[in-house]
Amino acid sequence: MDLTRRAAIVTAGGLAAAGLAACSDGAPAAAPTAGATPSPAAAPAPTQPAPGRGSVMIVGHRGASGYRPEHTASAYSLAARMGADAVDVDLCATRDGALVARHEPEIGGTTDVASRPEFAARRTTKVIDGTSTDGWFTSDFTLAELKTLRAIERIPATRPHNTLYDRRDPLLTFDEVLDLLDDLGRELGRPVGVLPEVKHSTWHASVGLPIEPALVEILRRRGRDKPDSNVIIQSFEVANLRALKTQVGCPLLQLIDSVPKAPADFVAAGDRRTYDDLVTATGLQEVATYATWIGPSKERVIPPAGAPTTLAGDARAAGLRTMPYTFRNENEFLPPALQRGGPAAPRSTYGDAFGEYAQYRALGIEGLFSDCPDTAIAAFG
Repeated sequence: MDLTRRAAIVTAGGLAAAGLAACSDGAPAAAPTAGATPSPAAAPAPTQPAPGRGSVMIVGHRGASGYRPEHTASAYSLAARMGADAVDVDLCATRDGALVARHEPEIGGTTDVASRPEFAARRTTKVIDGTSTDGWFTSDFTLAELKTLRAIERIPATRPHNTLYDRRDPLLTFDEVLDLLDDLGRELGRPVGVLPEVKHSTWHASVGLPIEPALVEILRRRGRDKPDSNVIIQSFEVANLRALKTQVGCPLLQLIDSVPKAPADFVAAGDRRTYDDLVTATGLQEVATYATWIGPSKERVIPPAGAPTTLAGDARAAGLRTMPYTFRNENEFLPPALQRGGPAAPRSTYGDAFGEYAQYRALGIEGLFSDCPDTAIAAFG
């Protein structure tokens, strides 16, 4: 195996990777037979990435969350051993200011807190970025309290096989995730990068728990704030990325949500621009003044029932690289033409994920977020 084939990513403002170590005796799974309706009961064995995928960065979305409850040591470890270049880590703040890896501040759907009578009184309703949400929130718990909880599968109806791993993993701090990735890097003989996402920046600041200062402190303390430190910071907001540009040297990624949404900091400031404005030629040129990457919803690159847009090429013309989100194997996350098994198929049924990857590969995207990094690696091999 060529142990230097990923070095081109470094000069592209991405993650350094000296090479990919073998993870098991298995090979990447072959594409499903046309018309088949596979419905896996467990994760495939970790695989050795196929050579030749070039400089396309494969990011395990919240780890290998297609196979394990998201944002757990199990999910991150599996993603790395499957060959992902990096893992995506959403960051939320605790009441005492620690940063924990959770998809959202509301944790009723991703932990066992709802079954814990000692925390029943913590249930409440909060308005975050204009959306009212009922449940339990990291901002109302100390880190010590959150450490008593266990992670569960977020979408059990779609991924019932993942529920096998419910309550096996504790919640992790960002420092603990970085420790884990360091250990995995030593085990695999290559760096495992990280893409921390600042979740709901404006809201966290409004409740006195800003994420960015703690994130910068952790990265500086660990020497991970440099351009070559295998870190890319991401956010759906703009002002915080502009500020981070002056505080850290690692690349930044501007996430681009779907139509007709707008960055929460724009809304809070009375700025009438939306994400649509960010993907115009002028908007992309502005993004390029502070970010190296854009991370658009994949529907902005190829609509579910339409021809590809010009976004990937427009971004490239502005000096940006494109990392769409989120690629998943199940029917409900695929365009109708790539779904399999008909309306009666179980929700866990896999569609033609390889067909979708091929469409994006043809556009020359430079990276992607996938819940199933082994599938992405096989598709780009």
